[in-house]
Amino acid sequence: MAVGQIITSEELTQEFRRDARWQVIERILQTAPFQKSAHLTPLLQYLAEQSILGHYDALTERHIGTAVFGKPVGYSPAEDSAVRVHVRQLRLRLHEYYACEGHDEQLIIDIPKGSYVLEFRSALTEARPFQEIRPVGDAPAGTHPAPETTGRIGMQALALASLAILAAVCGFGWYHAARALSQRDLPWPLNAVIRSNEQTTIVTSDSKSMLRLLGSKEISLEEYLQPGYLESMIPARMDPGISRLLDYVSESQLTSYADLTDATAIVRLAGGSANRVTITSAHDLHERDLENGNYVFIGGPTSNPWTSLFESRLNFQVVEDGIGGTMYFLNRNPRPGEQARYEGLAHTGSAGDDYATISLLPSSSGNGNVLVLQGLRQEGTEALGELLSDAADRAGLQRAIGSDKSPYFEALIRVHAMAGAPLSISVVATREIQP
Repeated sequence: MAVGQIITSEELTQEFRRDARWQVIERILQTAPFQKSAHLTPLLQYLAEQSILGHYDALTERHIGTAVFGKPVGYSPAEDSAVRVHVRQLRLRLHEYYACEGHDEQLIIDIPKGSYVLEFRSALTEARPFQEIRPVGDAPAGTHPAPETTGRIGMQALALASLAILAAVCGFGWYHAARALSQRDLPWPLNAVIRSNEQTTIVTSDSKSMLRLLGSKEISLEEYLQPGYLESMIPARMDPGISRLLDYVSESQLTSYADLTDATAIVRLAGGSANRVTITSAHDLHERDLENGNYVFIGGPTSNPWTSLFESRLNFQVVEDGIGGTMYFLNRNPRPGEQARYEGLAHTGSAGDDYATISLLPSSSGNGNVLVLQGLRQEGTEALGELLSDAADRAGLQRAIGSDKSPYFEALIRVHAMAGAPLSISVVATREIQP
């Protein structure tokens, strides 16, 4: 069938039912996340149909907005980010599918960053190499479309824990799926923490630490490591239903969706070196584990107390203004043009700028390196995984650091977010860390 040829609905159904690509789409659409979504199902159907038929001129942001979301003809995608936000959510749901129900699929479907055209490839082949991203706008007919722009306290804790429950389900499934990727050269800065004949441990945050909101109590790393620290944060008298939920949370291994997104990105980038990478919770780490190997710590000190070990060596420090209060990065030594503090989103899911830091430093033992990824909100933490995954973002970070004196650094990142999705990333400030 010729590219762009108009076919009837009957012919479309017959063609697609025989096409292995559409058969995978149908299996994906039957899963719970898509059955419950009023937007992702028609979005995936539209992208799949147009991609398989080769109708790339129909896969611009404006065409998708009018065809799928009912936007008026001629609307401005620059002022309405619905397509970008939902395509980003769709990309994450596809990753979830292949980590869980679809881990045995032989055909992988992805939406490469910088395109709305679905990519179909064998599970045994290497991912497509990086391609330069073009500015947002409608793509010329017959070409790939333009890219995407980059009590009260108790209930807060319960909401955080509920989100973490959803996040924890597929983490290790993602890990095993990522290991199927073939060997490739490790990109900077991951090549400093994933190295030949050395073990690398990714330490995700422990959402149980958020129970500190119930007891209005700061938890130091020393306290976190003590048996029974959870009991010290939970009030003695509570509603029976809340008590049962807290018991479940206390006995479960939970982390955030953003942490697992970052961990997935790192393991995927590791490719054939993923067999040297393990993922663990902050709750399961022990002090003696830090004597050897390389580590990636995800989360700030309020969710991953282990990161407090490195605070004294960093210029940008996460500060919480009271238990459950405003969070910001403190700039301990501001340079000309820099702010003394960088405050992010009021809460996860709101629109605006959030902040995160990425830091590479030698381990305290001197027997390895440590990469620390900290975001004020989930949007900031998730954006660090995007930065590591994108060659252009990594190159921009290297240029911003601009020093060959020390391989160690820290960088403050600004993330523009909307509806829980980071849309653009920029480097605000950097510092060199001496060994």
